Amino acid sequence: MLHLPPLARFGDRLATGLLDVTSDPAALDSRGFWAVCADFEGRLTCARFADVTTSAVPAPVPGRWRGPAVGDWTSSLDRDAYTAAVRRIRAYIATGEVYQANLCRVLSAPVAPDADVDALTALLARGNPAPYAGTVRLPGHGVEIATASPELFLRRDGRTVESGPIKGTGRTEADLLDKDYAENVMIVDLVRNDIGRVCATGSVTVPDLCAVEKHPGLVHLVSTVRGELRTGAGWPELFGAAFPPGSVTGAPKSSALRIIEELETTPRGPYCGGIGWVDADRGTGELAVGIRTFWIDRTAGLLRFGTGAGITWGSDPEGEWRETELKASRLLAVASGAYEADIGGEAQQT
Repeated sequence: MLHLPPLARFGDRLATGLLDVTSDPAALDSRGFWAVCADFEGRLTCARFADVTTSAVPAPVPGRWRGPAVGDWTSSLDRDAYTAAVRRIRAYIATGEVYQANLCRVLSAPVAPDADVDALTALLARGNPAPYAGTVRLPGHGVEIATASPELFLRRDGRTVESGPIKGTGRTEADLLDKDYAENVMIVDLVRNDIGRVCATGSVTVPDLCAVEKHPGLVHLVSTVRGELRTGAGWPELFGAAFPPGSVTGAPKSSALRIIEELETTPRGPYCGGIGWVDADRGTGELAVGIRTFWIDRTAGLLRFGTGAGITWGSDPEGEWRETELKASRLLAVASGAYEADIGGEAQQT
């Protein structure tokens, strides 16, 4: 196993020199630069770093990454189990218990003892660039994450907060269905309610609804929800109101969480949680939804990755399975060394 120092990397920010680690979200309203990882199940890790470089950041070295073989990946839910779970959620919808629920599975493969997630981040940047890509490497605290997330969970600039829920995925815009647009609107309403619990009355708006965003190999429907924090509300209140993210739970959130616990067979961990940074000195921060995210489980000797889909009454079980495959295929290929960059910089599957 490598003995690499703790670090956090987000965009042009490289944080080194670990000072302290806490699970208290109030620390994010104190001082300093923090890397944040919140597991879907609620475990929060906030790491404060002494040194932050914001220009000419040294790139990680992709050659250090030793990924699993393409055929080594296994799924917590196989095709039959996943499609049966989709049918079960549709039955819950028919009885009025839930309107939408996100159903996920966790993929796992053996990983080399010297695997470094920061080197995987470098590969992902070449093969699957993403707006919220990053590394959180805290091996002494059980956190080793490489994310290529396209989805904003929470952005904060002073008292202004913003969320960018994604719902609706296809290979092209023509593949998006009425179901995708309906699902997006449903989750936007949920996020408006979540943020509204800690924002000033009347301040929550939706500047963008169902905008089409292009990402490597697929397109998403993305909306924007914005509000102004009420007096006295900070990061603890934001987490209390909005976590876990609405786009990866369902509506109503409480019912969706019960169904997720019933049907999913393994914890999601950082997948579908919150990953990012907070600059407490400047009152700014940006947390992504932990999708398109790899993490190393050193105890089990495994690299893990999650994929899922939102289930509604209009869902086709086989179609939802294919959506999870679409979301995972490119990134698993990158992690397993089955993608390489051509001269023009586009990733090619091999």
